[in-house]
Amino acid sequence: MAIIIDGAKLAQEIRTEIKAEVEELIKSNRRAPGLAVIQVGDDPASTIYVRNKFKACAEVGMESFGFTLEDSVSEQEVLRLISDLNTDSRIDGILCQLPLPTQIDQNKIIFAIAPDKDVDGFHPYNVGLLLMGNPEALVACTPLGCMEMLKAYGIPTRGKRAVVIGRSNIVGRPMAALLLSADCTVTTTHSHTPAEDLPGICREADILVAATGKAGLITPDFINSDQVILDVGISRTADGKIVGDVDFATVEPLVKAITPVPGGVGPMTIAMLLKNTLTSYRRRMAD
Repeated sequence: MAIIIDGAKLAQEIRTEIKAEVEELIKSNRRAPGLAVIQVGDDPASTIYVRNKFKACAEVGMESFGFTLEDSVSEQEVLRLISDLNTDSRIDGILCQLPLPTQIDQNKIIFAIAPDKDVDGFHPYNVGLLLMGNPEALVACTPLGCMEMLKAYGIPTRGKRAVVIGRSNIVGRPMAALLLSADCTVTTTHSHTPAEDLPGICREADILVAATGKAGLITPDFINSDQVILDVGISRTADGKIVGDVDFATVEPLVKAITPVPGGVGPMTIAMLLKNTLTSYRRRMAD
C-alpha cells in the first residue's frame, strides 16, 4: 500500500505555524499581514474559492480585504483598483480571482499587480526569478504546495526523474521549474504529446505530477512501483463526487506514495497563499 500524502494535515500544521507568528506580530504592536482579493462577477465556484481564502485569513489572524465587482466592470476600473492596492500600506498580497470576463485582458491585470504583492506568483517578474532559480521569487501556490509536501514527507528530488503532465502557467510550467531547481531531470508532457507515448513516459518517472483536469487519466499502465504521485487535477463526476487525474482505487496499491483527492494538494494551495502573504509582509516590513 502507498504512503498517503496528507495535504490537509500538513496544511493545518502550516496554518498553525503562521497563526503563531501573526499572534507574535500583533503582541509586539505590529499590524497583521493583509491580503486583498478581487472578484469580478458572481461565478459560484469563484465565490466559494474566495470565501475559503477569507476564512483561512481569519483563522490565522490575517486581515482580508474583499472587492467584488460587477461582471460588466471595465478593464480600466479594475486596473485603477489594483493601482490603489499597490500603494496601500495595509496590503501585503493582492490576487485577482480568475477567470475574468471577456472584456478584461487577464494578462494586463496580472502585469498590473506589484511584483512584491503578487502572492499568486503569476507576474512575469516572479516567473522570471523562478526560472532563474532565484529564491526571492513569489511562486504560484499550487506547485509550491507540491514541493512542500515532498519536503515534509522526506521524498528526495536530487537526481530523480520527474514527469509533469500539463503546461499551464498556473501549475505545469512553475512545477517543472521548481523540480528543476530541486535537481530533478524534468519532462513536461502536454496536449500535443502523442497519446500512445504518454504511459511510457510516465512509467519512467520517480515523481509524477498530474495536472490536466481529466478525471481518471492515470491508470496502472502509467505508473511504476517506486513512484510518487502528486495529483493536482480536480474534477466533479456526474454524481457530484470530487476526483483527481489519477484513478486512485487502482493506482494507490501499486505506487510508493500518492496524494488523495480531495485532501491532498488542494488544502496546500491556500496554505501557500497565506505563506506567500506572510513572506511579502516580512520583506515589506524589513524595507
